[in-house]
Amino acid sequence: MLKNTVLQSIAEEYGTPSFLFDADELRERVKMIKDILCEGGENIGLCYSIKANPFLIPSLIDVVDMLEVCSPGELKICKSYKVPAEKIIYSGVHKEEEDIREAVGYGAAILTAESVRHYELIKLAASNLGAKVRVILRLSSKSQFGMSLEDIEQILKTNKDDEHIEIEGLHYFAGTQRVKLKHQREELKMLKDVFDSLRERYGLPLSWFEYGPGLSYPYFEGDDHNDTLRPVKELAGDLREAAGGCSLTVEMGRFIASSCGYYLTKVCDVKRSYDNNWVILDGGINHVNYLGQMMGMKTPVIITLPHDSEKELNNTSEQQETQTLCGSLCTTNDVIVRSYKGNELNIGDVLVFCNIGAYSITEGLNLFLSRNMPVVLIRRDGIITKVRDVFETWKLNS
Repeated sequence: MLKNTVLQSIAEEYGTPSFLFDADELRERVKMIKDILCEGGENIGLCYSIKANPFLIPSLIDVVDMLEVCSPGELKICKSYKVPAEKIIYSGVHKEEEDIREAVGYGAAILTAESVRHYELIKLAASNLGAKVRVILRLSSKSQFGMSLEDIEQILKTNKDDEHIEIEGLHYFAGTQRVKLKHQREELKMLKDVFDSLRERYGLPLSWFEYGPGLSYPYFEGDDHNDTLRPVKELAGDLREAAGGCSLTVEMGRFIASSCGYYLTKVCDVKRSYDNNWVILDGGINHVNYLGQMMGMKTPVIITLPHDSEKELNNTSEQQETQTLCGSLCTTNDVIVRSYKGNELNIGDVLVFCNIGAYSITEGLNLFLSRNMPVVLIRRDGIITKVRDVFETWKLNS
């Protein structure tokens, strides 16, 4: 975690609200995850799902094996960063033939087929371009993503000899923030049986397996923050066993990116009404979105930077009243923390929300009330780089 003095200097130089991502911490975390996965010498690939935070792509290109791209817009982002095409897995439920043609034309390594229609569109795009395309078929976890096993078998039965398609294997992802690892272990056993059955029945090697375990990350007070890598450590043996029959790529977004992010927001007003202490911030739910936050009912890890640097902070007072942290949006939904029990806050204090490296930056209600989108900063080797300036959203609303 960055020192308070570093965060204070960033708040003073770049203002608030602002996002800061620590590339050094991010890259070290990726290294530790890869070391855990490949401890036994297995060659398990690590894929970063860029929807978690596309601003991290330049920091990750050389340390992850693949990037999962889930929309035409995300593909354009990868092109702008000059991501090597051989590192791209092109997924996502909705793509038309022209979108697929763009990915194939760029040279994306693997395309995921989400449905029979999607498979046919990939085949059409490959045929029109005269290209050979590597495809993995996404097996549904009973959500809107992927297709049934019956549809997969139909594709294998009728298309296994297509001259433009190389069916490489399967893709499976069931959800995120999944705490009970027994579900992942059951999935991996089930998927091994599916692989074995399909290979035997259709005579295909099916050598590629992309799997998203959806490992959980601790965001809130009361969570266990002692070892945030514990889930991957406990599941590593099962993943290595699954890699025995194919080339396994483990897909992660939240689990990789969460810990590297900080969101800095300033106290703009403090008031008391109807026995409640209200704190108004210059940010809000348009920027801060922790999965599981539930209308501010949980308190994430927050660092307080007092406006008066000489002020002594006291987090231990049992007499201190709780405060409700609210944003700048004109909606009663804009409650970030309903019962904050930290330091007594004053106008000008800066709050730093930690572990916010994933999703918040792209999932916020950025256009609501035409509030500005925050500056985005990357810190690497002690150097701060501004990768996006403050953006005035009123321009998009008028």
